[in-house]
Parts: sequence; C-alpha cells; structure tokens
Amino acid sequence: MATRRATTKAGKTPSRRSGSKKASASKISKAELLELYREMLLIRRFEEKAGQMYGMGLIGGFCHLYIGQEAVVVGMQACIDEGDTVVTSYRDHGHMLACGMDPKGVMAELTGRRTGYSKGKGGSMHMFSREKNFFGGHGIVGAQVPIGTGISFAHKYLDEKAVCLTYMGEGAVNQGQVYESFNMSALWQLPVIYIIENNRYGMGTSVERAAAKATELYNRGQAYGIPGAQVDGMDVLAVKEAGQKVVADAKAGKGPYILEMQTYRYRGHSMSDPAKYRTRDEVQKMRSEQDPIERLRYSLLEDGHIDEAGLKDIDKDVKAIVSEAAEFAQNSPEPDPSELWTDVYVEAQAAQ
Repeated sequence: MATRRATTKAGKTPSRRSGSKKASASKISKAELLELYREMLLIRRFEEKAGQMYGMGLIGGFCHLYIGQEAVVVGMQACIDEGDTVVTSYRDHGHMLACGMDPKGVMAELTGRRTGYSKGKGGSMHMFSREKNFFGGHGIVGAQVPIGTGISFAHKYLDEKAVCLTYMGEGAVNQGQVYESFNMSALWQLPVIYIIENNRYGMGTSVERAAAKATELYNRGQAYGIPGAQVDGMDVLAVKEAGQKVVADAKAGKGPYILEMQTYRYRGHSMSDPAKYRTRDEVQKMRSEQDPIERLRYSLLEDGHIDEAGLKDIDKDVKAIVSEAAEFAQNSPEPDPSELWTDVYVEAQAAQ
C-alpha cells in the first residue's frame, strides 16, 4: 500500500494566519472548536501546575511534561468513540486528561496519594483507568506498542467495532518490539493506529542523529504493507482531519495505520533535563509560530466564534479546575504502608 503525507511537516507549515487554517476550521462546529481549545488549554495549565509542584518538592520521581504537544492527543481523541482504547508512553498526563480522567485523580497520583488513579503507587508514568479505556502510561521505551497491538487483537477477536490508539515517541520507533508489533498487526489486519509523537528529541539526542531517514518515520511500516502519513501535529484541526479517516478505515477492517505527528515539546525530556542541547531561539520560534493553542485561538477570534473576554473566561474556568486538583492532591492522605503488598497478584479462576 502506498504512503502519503497528510500535511506539510511542522516547521514548514503556513502561518496560523493562513487561509488554509481558516478553511479547515470551517468544517467544524463552533461548539467543537471551543471544546478542542478548552481541552488543549486544560492540558497546558495542568502541566504547568505539575511543573510548579515538582519544583516545590510535592511531586517526586520522574515527571515528563506534555507542554507543546497538546494538539496530538486532543485531535486524535476527537476521532474515537466510547468503546475505543488508548495506550501510551511515560509522557502521559495529557492523554489521561484527554480521555476524560479526573484531573484530581491524576494530580493525586502525581503526588503519591491514595486517592490517585494507581492509589499513589504508580506516579507520573504508571496510571490506568479501565473506566475510561486508558491502558496506561508505560515507563519502558516502546513497551506499550505490543500492549496496544494486543488490545487491538482483543477488539478483533471479540468482534468489537473498536480501535486502539497506540502512542509512542520517535525514539521508540527504533525498538525491536515495535517491528514485531507491526508484523503481527499487518498479518492479522488489526484495528490499531500507531501514533508517533515526533517531538524531535529522544531525551537529548535529535531524531536526525538517532534515526535513519529521520524525516520519514511514517514509512517505517512499509515493509509490512502498513500505510502511513505525516501530519502537522501542532495543528489540532489537521490532526483531527487525518485521524478521522484512518480510525474509520481501521474499524472497517482495513488494518493498521501509522500517523507520524510532527510536534514539539517546550520543556526538557523530564523535569531533571536542562535541555542545553537546543537553543532558546529554536524553542521560542516554535512557541511564537507553531503553538497549537495560539493557532486555534487566532482562528476562533478571526472567525468570530468568541471574543477575548470569552477566552479569558475559559482560561479562568480551566485554572480553577487545575487549582482544585492541586488542592485535592495535597489534602489527600498518603498510602498506608500495607499497600506495598496489594495489587501484586490477581486471583484468577481457571477456565472450565
């Protein structure tokens, strides 16, 4: 099957003042545009608060922020239904919020409290919500890819019209288990969308130094007949447009697909990373020209969907939600020491 590019790469897209952005926005209702904006802003404000709390010593261990990449998960989440599933890597707070998980429970887990999604035992990288069909962030690079493939196998085996969105970073694309997963999913035509969040740096190494044909990661499934597309991951409308078609195709039995999202993270790899491997000018250029929230904000204003006062009200509401989550987390109790012995084994009954 042929590969294609859905849009130009991030960094080479038209300005947010371009008519192409306005045209794609015209296909979506005002209510949905505002919801996309609100969801991205919620992730941004939540992550900013998490970074602040980490600096205050209220969050320990690893913490990988999603600031700058919000359009990817918000755009893809807008393409799926209630029965669909999601699995991702350790940069996962944004995915949790986009799946509808309670910000209070997410923040409580970040601070290691018993009211968190993993009872305070998982922290930033290991939260789950079966209720929201979110099958976790995973700390081992690429480990979530075979899991997502397995979940998509279950969807097909159980004859469910559902798809599994399986996220990974550009660094994970070079892992062997990823290619084993590609082979299986193509062999069995599984309903899985592999989403490569190419934020340009695997820890401190640029993708150009780590991956052959670094600008064509969407072609990595070509040997297995898996089609792919490269998408402007800094444009939530471009993400949604690309995602809708491939999700529909996967549910129709047309097998796996790869979407390479050209995106960018503004912060370091984790909170301990000073990010000295790139210039301030590079980061500032992305913020000023490609920021996903600002691009949609401009379209909303330009098309007359909302005014500055309305946008400030949304920001005020979002900040209140995040503040409430932070307060809830800090006031929640820590896990009892006996929790060290729980959730280690699961009792199972043998099939008759």
